[in-house]
Amino acid sequence: MGASLRDIARLAGVSVKTVSNVVNGYAHVSPATRAKVEHALSQLDYRPNLSARNLRRGRTGVIALALPELDAPYFAELSRFVIEAAAELRWLVVIEQTDGSLERERQILDGVRDHRVDGLILSPVAIGVDELAARTDDTALVLLGERIHDGPADHVAIDNVRAARDVTEHLIGLGRTRIAALGAQDNSASGTAPLRLAGYRQALAAHGLPETVAKVERYRRHEGAAAMAALLGHRPDAVFCFNDLLALGAMRTILSAGLRVPEDIALAGLDDIEDGRYSTPTLTTLAPDKAELARIAVDLLKRRIDGLPGHPPQETRAGYRLMARESTLGR
Repeated sequence: MGASLRDIARLAGVSVKTVSNVVNGYAHVSPATRAKVEHALSQLDYRPNLSARNLRRGRTGVIALALPELDAPYFAELSRFVIEAAAELRWLVVIEQTDGSLERERQILDGVRDHRVDGLILSPVAIGVDELAARTDDTALVLLGERIHDGPADHVAIDNVRAARDVTEHLIGLGRTRIAALGAQDNSASGTAPLRLAGYRQALAAHGLPETVAKVERYRRHEGAAAMAALLGHRPDAVFCFNDLLALGAMRTILSAGLRVPEDIALAGLDDIEDGRYSTPTLTTLAPDKAELARIAVDLLKRRIDGLPGHPPQETRAGYRLMARESTLGR
């Protein structure tokens, strides 16, 4: 067995309470006493029992992260940053996949208490404000993404309208005049697709340019490839894809048709997944600050878990950068 607080106190010549104060980071311990205790902790290789400490506080030290698709590179990369931010608080993260299912999202929203987690970070696809308002589980909750605005929970995302406008403006600035958008969705009245479509349209309208919109069901490579094949009949000179997976699929179709990227068709995506940095050509994209998204979400969740009063649900925007690469600039 490891050393106990009593063992540390005996070696340092102080009380068990003093050792506890040092271990828990309380300020009212003199520097000399703190140094003696920390030396004893080091000598006996003390490891705190975090599980016991959390249970005494009525907590588990575990949070849940629920995402639509774990095999989508964007969500995989975001998960890593959430785990890193949680680790700084000595939290463990349990990851759930919702598949964007309304029933699955409802189950997670109303069932996290049964799994003894302290809080939930959820990226919703199907639920809306009504489901959140009817929620019976009072576990701390933070939302990621663009599905729900002004709801009864803290929410963090990038400004997708402005981001899409910036990508489209980049293509216009390169002299492209027949710019297509690839990624609109028939079944999406709220969320990412309509916001990115709005930003694309704002940029075109500001320059008096026509729009061409290709729709998909899901943001996957094969959907991008198929939608691009349909667009080739109209031969745009640039395409803004609403995520990088769509762009990589579209790139395959363009190149397979014997066309060049970007000479014949410039191509841009959004998400800055690692695959795009190693495609040929490398993919121009808009890079959300995933580390900031994760840190804000974890910080907001901690505030709710700690029960800090006087804070209504908060809408927070994370930053982003345009990463101009070969698919629009050439080599």
